[in-house]
Amino acid sequence: MFATLSDRLASTFKNLRGKGRLSEADIDATAREIRIALLEADVALPVVREFVAAVKERARGEEVSQALNPAQQVVKIVNDELVNILGGETRRLRYAKSGPTVIMLAGLQGAGKTTLAAKLALWLKEQGKQPLLVAADLQRPNAVNQLQVNGERVGVKVFAPEPGNGVGDPVSVARASIEEAKRTLHDVVIVDTAGRLGVDAEMMKQAADIRDAVRPDEVLFVVDAMIGQDAVNTAQAFLDGVGYDGVVLTKLDGDARGGAALSIVSITGKPVMFASNGEKMTDFDLFHPDRMASRILDMGDVLTLIEQAEKAFDQQEAQKAAERLGTGEFTLDDFLKQMQQLRKLGSMSKLMGMLPGMGQFREQLANFDEREIDRIQAIIQSMTPAERANPKILDGSRRQRIAKGSGRQVSDVNQLVERFLEAKKMMTQLAQGGGMPGMPGMPGAGFGKRAGAKQAPKQKKGKGARKSGNPAKAAAQAKAEAEKKPAAPNPFGLPAGEEDVDYEAAAAQLNLPKDFSKFLK
Repeated sequence: MFATLSDRLASTFKNLRGKGRLSEADIDATAREIRIALLEADVALPVVREFVAAVKERARGEEVSQALNPAQQVVKIVNDELVNILGGETRRLRYAKSGPTVIMLAGLQGAGKTTLAAKLALWLKEQGKQPLLVAADLQRPNAVNQLQVNGERVGVKVFAPEPGNGVGDPVSVARASIEEAKRTLHDVVIVDTAGRLGVDAEMMKQAADIRDAVRPDEVLFVVDAMIGQDAVNTAQAFLDGVGYDGVVLTKLDGDARGGAALSIVSITGKPVMFASNGEKMTDFDLFHPDRMASRILDMGDVLTLIEQAEKAFDQQEAQKAAERLGTGEFTLDDFLKQMQQLRKLGSMSKLMGMLPGMGQFREQLANFDEREIDRIQAIIQSMTPAERANPKILDGSRRQRIAKGSGRQVSDVNQLVERFLEAKKMMTQLAQGGGMPGMPGMPGAGFGKRAGAKQAPKQKKGKGARKSGNPAKAAAQAKAEAEKKPAAPNPFGLPAGEEDVDYEAAAAQLNLPKDFSKFLK
């Protein structure tokens, strides 16, 4: 979504690196590039002017002029301003103190309201709520049927007393849904309303009538993030005609430039609350302005990645896998289970895109074949249990059989086995605390020294005392050296000649606490 904006900003900041201080010309050039980047991303002109003015004002301030690294400070300023125009803090749903919480969805036809209603219902269900979907879009063909199908997919009940397709009163359906929710003990009601291809008076009146009938706790305006500049005009028209509390952006996984997300908050003053970024029902989550700004600046979104991993991964299975790694019993069966859990996280290219600095590999990520995991799974499942437990028994004939069974080449089987054995060796050593093999200065590197351990300085070799050529003098020197040498060490660890030390007198000189003497007896 923000690829164009990210690339442009990255090239802009690259020009600032290595400069000890920023001149007025540098600030003006940077501001000009940021302005072009925002305009190319379809950000509304008033928003661009306000954003660039704020960046220039802060860039001329003390926080940059006195900074050790002005370039990094400018990046921080841009990040802060992006967070501000995206809404500042994360806005969460307000729940009713008594009775069911009513959430009304409004927006143009084609924005994805019906699909988003089911996504929101699934998200609320995962939060421990009992949502009820209400089919109040009785005009669009098959809108009621679509909501029923989506409700069945996410396991949420749908209230649809009217067949739709132009039949029925949406206001009456919305009003009746509140009583139905109370009767069936549902604590959240999600009302899906009708949309139009454009803003008109009839649409606004119907949406306003539904709002007055159900008195929603939250009115969410659903907008397609791909419609560009027109998203701002539509958002303002709905704000004036119906009013809403928050915005939901859909189709964030598209190839649009993302200017709508940066413009709506500043123009309307209403926060973006949720974002939908895929076709799956799970591709939906809270909108975090700070995380989105971090993605735009190619700093990654590790927090979202961790949250998704916590939801997708089985903690017990992960613990078992870690234990098996520590004992060296990690097999291809365990590897396959890990791959299957990884698939639950969604698209691999999306996951990799959440890591910092991956913007430079955007083309490779876009060309990543998501079916590669399926091919690996086919190869492993074509093996016998004994072969999965011990891949070292795979000879030529076995590998040829596995290749035929999985529809792959023998080279693919060889490559998988080699990668698995290398990964197992490295992961086992890490699990056992041995560190990365082959890394100098680290445990397990084969150097026999612990990382960070202080090593005794090497003693310089001296010439030593010269021996006299006179036999009498040489004997006298040897006798003198023997007298200088200390006595043999005491086998009990005491210094030679100090076996009869007066410890009570020595303790008295240490100024120990009064009650400490009992520990010396």
